[in-house]
Amino acid sequence: MTTLAVQRNGRAATSDELAPLAFAGFAHFTAMQVRGGKVRGLDLHLGRLRSASMELFGRALPDERVRSYLRAALEEGPADVSLTATMYSSPGEFTAGEKPGEPEVLVRTGTPASGPQGPLRLATVQYDRYLPALKHVGEVAKTHLMRRAVQDGFDDAAFVDRRGRLSEATIWNLAFWGGDAVVWPEAEMLPGTTMGIVRRQLDRLGVPQRVRQVTPADVPGLAGAVVMNSWTPGVAVHQIGATPVPAAPHFLDLLHQAYKAEPFTDF
Repeated sequence: MTTLAVQRNGRAATSDELAPLAFAGFAHFTAMQVRGGKVRGLDLHLGRLRSASMELFGRALPDERVRSYLRAALEEGPADVSLTATMYSSPGEFTAGEKPGEPEVLVRTGTPASGPQGPLRLATVQYDRYLPALKHVGEVAKTHLMRRAVQDGFDDAAFVDRRGRLSEATIWNLAFWGGDAVVWPEAEMLPGTTMGIVRRQLDRLGVPQRVRQVTPADVPGLAGAVVMNSWTPGVAVHQIGATPVPAAPHFLDLLHQAYKAEPFTDF
């Protein structure tokens, strides 16, 4: 078995199939960490692919067919992998007259990941993502802003929207600790699958949660902050912009506890 699979619609992708995609940018995807051949929050990943396909292509594949493509890719490698499923339409980008057919599915597996150790220092940058609720490809701003933040002495960047609210980070969701409750920022953003897992498990654990606007001016009043994505349910953030954020190990432990409470699902 190999450690890397690249498949199109459940079969090994050929160079002729992949070559046009190297120059394409009208697609969406989901990323996950597979452990023991299983994943947490599969329903959230499938829901993300389904809704984004409807938004971009006007149609979506049945969940069971998508699952069969994911299973086929996993059969080519070890039980623990990173997996990315990308959906695109054959007419591609910069076309308007041709009606999209069924979405195509490109699945890639690779080395499992767990994210940085932290704590992180986040620069704040003014930025609003286009179609923020979709995990779409071709977002040059994310990498550019991340690299610019590193050049400025930070580890990554957090976005401040046009209304002055903290929304998300480059490849992360943000979450804050209010001292007695988890605070989720109220803004337009990508609803992360890990965020969805953590939120529903915190509900089951009886942990209070609130959704409210958080601005850079509110940062001094925060009792803790983290970023999360498919790699991890929480990496500590100890600075946002010029403002330090206190360490909150209890908050971090709580998020990891909630994430681990989510059962693994077979594909």
